[in-house]
Amino acid sequence: MVSSPIHSVRKPLTVAVCGLGVGEQHAVAFRSLPTCQIRWLYDLEPARARTLAEKLGVGAAAPDFETIVSDPEVQIISIASFDDAHFGQAVQALRAAKHVFVEKPLCRTLDEVRALKQTWIESGGRRLVSNLVLRAAPLCLWLKAVIQQGEFGEIYAFDGDYLYGRLGKITQGWRKDVSNYSVMLGGGVHLVDLMLWITGQKPDSVTASGNRICTTGTAFCYPDFHAATFQFSSGMVGRITANFGCVHRHHHIVRIFGTKKTFVYDDQGPRIHDAREPGVAARKIDLPPLPASKGDLIPGFIRGILDPDKTEAEAQREFDVISACVGADDAMAKDQKIEIQYV
Repeated sequence: MVSSPIHSVRKPLTVAVCGLGVGEQHAVAFRSLPTCQIRWLYDLEPARARTLAEKLGVGAAAPDFETIVSDPEVQIISIASFDDAHFGQAVQALRAAKHVFVEKPLCRTLDEVRALKQTWIESGGRRLVSNLVLRAAPLCLWLKAVIQQGEFGEIYAFDGDYLYGRLGKITQGWRKDVSNYSVMLGGGVHLVDLMLWITGQKPDSVTASGNRICTTGTAFCYPDFHAATFQFSSGMVGRITANFGCVHRHHHIVRIFGTKKTFVYDDQGPRIHDAREPGVAARKIDLPPLPASKGDLIPGFIRGILDPDKTEAEAQREFDVISACVGADDAMAKDQKIEIQYV
C-alpha cells in the first residue's frame, strides 16, 4: 500500500512566526504538529520573542523580519503583526518562496490585492491563507454543509453583526495609530467571509454608511461603526455591521434566512426556526459557535502544503473577501453604491 504524503516520513516543515500577540497562538498550534518545527519567533518587542521561545522550548528570537524572510531554511512564515504590515510582509515572504499564513486582514486596498495576487502567481502558487478562523468553528462548518445540501431552501438574506465591545483597544491601543484603520477590514471581515463562504456566493455591489459617535473625543479618528448592504446576482441581500464601540461583550451575531428555515445565533445561542406558526419554538443547535483557539486553521493549512489540491481556489477566496470589504469601505467613504471589483 502506498502511504499518503501527509503521513509519509519526511523532514518537518520549518516555520517562523512574526508578531507574538495573537501570533503566540499560531506558535502553539505549529508546535503541536509533528509535521512542523519552529525556527524563528519575531516581535517588535524582542523580549517577548525570547520569553515565548523559552516558554515553548522551541525556536530562537529573530532580530528582525529580514532575518526570517532571507533564511533559506524557513518554508513557512506566519504573520500576526499590525494590520498595516500584513501586505508588505506577505509580499516579501511570497517573493522569498515561502508559504504564508497571515492574520486578517490579508491586505487593505484594491491595489494591494492586485499586487499580492500577482506576487502569489509569481511565487508558483505558494499556499496563502488568512486566519479567518470562524471557518473552523464546528457550528459554522455544520451550517455551511446543511445550507449547501439545500436544507434551508433558497437563501435570500444573510445578516451579520460583529460586536467588538472592546472600546479601549481602539482608543488606546495600536489601532488608533494605523493610517486609515478600517473596522470592516479589522473585524467585520469575519462576517463578510462567513457570508461568502457559507452561501457560496459573491456580492456584485454594496452601499454603506457609518459613524464615530462612540469614539468622539478620543484619539481614534476613524468610523467605529460601519453598516454595509451587499447585493447579489441571485437576489440575496447581505447586511453586515462592524460595531467596535458597542456596550456589549465581544460577540458575533448571525441570522440566515432561507425559504425553508431560518438560522439565528446571538447571545442566547444558536437555533433554527423550522416553522412560521407562533406556537412552534426554535430548535437549539448544540455545537460550539467558536473554534477552540485562534490557531485552529493551521492544521488544515499544513495539510494543504503537504498534499496540495485546492491552493488556487483557496487563495482566490482570500482575495475575494478583501475585495468585498474594500468595496464596503469605498461605498461608505463616497456615500454611494459601489460595484465590487474582484481581482
